[in-house]
Amino acid sequence: MTTPQTKTEGTMPNGFDPASVESLEPELRSLVERRQSVIAPSNRLFYSTPVDVVRAEGVHLYDAQGNQYLDAYNNVPAVGHCNPHVVEAISRQAATLNSNTRYLTPTLIEYSERLLATHDPAIDQVLYTCSGSEANDLAIRMARYETGGDAVIVTSHAYHGLTASIAEMSPTLGPNVPLGATTVTIEAPDYSSGDDAETVGATMASRVSEAIKHLERHGMRLAALLVDTVFSSDGLITSPPGFLAPVVDVVHRAGGLFIADEVQAGFGRTGEAMWGYQRHGVVPDLVTMGKPMANGLPLAAVATQSRHALKFGRDIRYFNTAAGNTVCISAANAVLDVFETDGILANVCNVGRQLLEGLTELTQRYACVTSARGAGLFVAVDLVDPETQRPAPILAASVVNGLRKRRVLVSNTGPFENVLKIRPPLVFSAENAQYFLVQLDEVLAEATS
Repeated sequence: MTTPQTKTEGTMPNGFDPASVESLEPELRSLVERRQSVIAPSNRLFYSTPVDVVRAEGVHLYDAQGNQYLDAYNNVPAVGHCNPHVVEAISRQAATLNSNTRYLTPTLIEYSERLLATHDPAIDQVLYTCSGSEANDLAIRMARYETGGDAVIVTSHAYHGLTASIAEMSPTLGPNVPLGATTVTIEAPDYSSGDDAETVGATMASRVSEAIKHLERHGMRLAALLVDTVFSSDGLITSPPGFLAPVVDVVHRAGGLFIADEVQAGFGRTGEAMWGYQRHGVVPDLVTMGKPMANGLPLAAVATQSRHALKFGRDIRYFNTAAGNTVCISAANAVLDVFETDGILANVCNVGRQLLEGLTELTQRYACVTSARGAGLFVAVDLVDPETQRPAPILAASVVNGLRKRRVLVSNTGPFENVLKIRPPLVFSAENAQYFLVQLDEVLAEATS
């Protein structure tokens, strides 16, 4: 019988255990041992048997033996691994010019105009970084400078990045990465409650209000509320749309800014909108983006309302050598091309609906599978002990690795690591979805027999 478990110190969900290297096949064991000798141990591998990836195309990865793996996890190659249009744009630009943003290049201006056009009209200026972590770091700097406050509110199992300052705002990294003195956590909404947006919003707004009172009692001032708009690491909370609106109102009344972390939620992931915050009918003060922006090249950004960028821009010089370089921007431009020409948002809605319906059907046949939920191509289910209904992280790990044996890649997440996290490239097809559901069905049958 499994019981709820908190994160073991130094581990991560679905991480390879280095102590098990002796059990691997000789060739794979040799490769892992060579990696361990040169790559610091903080950089973990996935799966009980790591995957030795040598190439990729579309929604598939391939190992050294030529085996094909269905990628139902990687959101970074948003329009598919090695998308031909993106690859051609990268190659053409790399052969022409690769420079930084100190120079006046039309490509940067064109992309920025196209990117901002996907946001609310109030979001009208952008700064580039190389990673989502850097984007969140910069957004916090801007919020603190604008408001004069230091404190930041995040959810209790959030992940926002790996820089020193942002790791202090990422509770999911575990007890060895303590929260900062000015970081306050609140519980994310309960996705199993079934409440409407008004009720969920009022509950979360109350939690934020209490956190602000706590800060004030301790002589601190709010700078920002920072949330992933689909609450990925909190277990994936996409419903009911609209519940963030009263929360943002509370933050603004306290003089803080609302930062929408769209690194995982954005770039059409939910299908209904380009950005997760748009599902809630709110306008962020700052929006952070990353991962899928250039389909895998290191490019991320902070988009903001110009009124918030004014003071920071007047007083502080910000420059990031590689951020917004012409090769990465050309890749990002090509990604938007694919969105427009290939009907990406419609595909995300249609295939995402198919996935969610299939997962819901599995909840009706397996007592250990509950709470199918999601939006677009970001879906999840909880795995629980069928007798107690308590979170079953051991079962989740077994299912994740069972799928890996069938060459289907997903991972697990959530406070108890019992949530299957399904987040494929946005070009995932109906056939891919059906194949995934069949494989998951068979793995569940094996795991529960």
